Amino acid sequence: IVKEEDVPRFIGHIRKEAARLVTLIDDIIRLSQLDEGSDMPREDVSLRVLSEEVCETLSDAARMKNVSLEVCGDDGVVNGVRRLLYEIVYNLCDNAIKYNNPGGSVKVTVAQKSGEVLLSVQDTGIGISPEHQEKVFERFYRVDKSHSRQSGGTGLGLSIVKHAVAYHKAEIQLESTPGKGTTITIQF
Repeated sequence: IVKEEDVPRFIGHIRKEAARLVTLIDDIIRLSQLDEGSDMPREDVSLRVLSEEVCETLSDAARMKNVSLEVCGDDGVVNGVRRLLYEIVYNLCDNAIKYNNPGGSVKVTVAQKSGEVLLSVQDTGIGISPEHQEKVFERFYRVDKSHSRQSGGTGLGLSIVKHAVAYHKAEIQLESTPGKGTTITIQF
């Protein structure tokens, strides 16, 4: 019932929506695993090396948004679940890119001091207004409803971060100024 010239466009839409649903399902499964609190294998992980891997993976997305990525600091070895630590860094950097301004930057810093490791993701993006800052870690919460659909997110990324941080008995802190950017710091 579709005109021949419209078929490629419809197939593209179907593929895009199917990929979005798969991402949503994967995110929900991850959150369910974290809710169960089941033990997962732990190992020593360098947050610096992990952050470099994440930035390499996201380099194309950053280039498309004209956003620079930088990783600096210490090795920052943490004993934890590598897959969850990767999710933390990935989701924070992915958001920092998506909600940044063209020509902006994302800086990941790892600092090791007195038995603690700090992971900080700082961006020069749109920022988060004070009334939304507490809610951004809730499931499906989106600050900018109009932008979220085009960014392709599920609204679960920061909830996964929050649960993965809690699983590692770490603490998360958010500082943001609308129009100037956001810094999220995790203390292990």
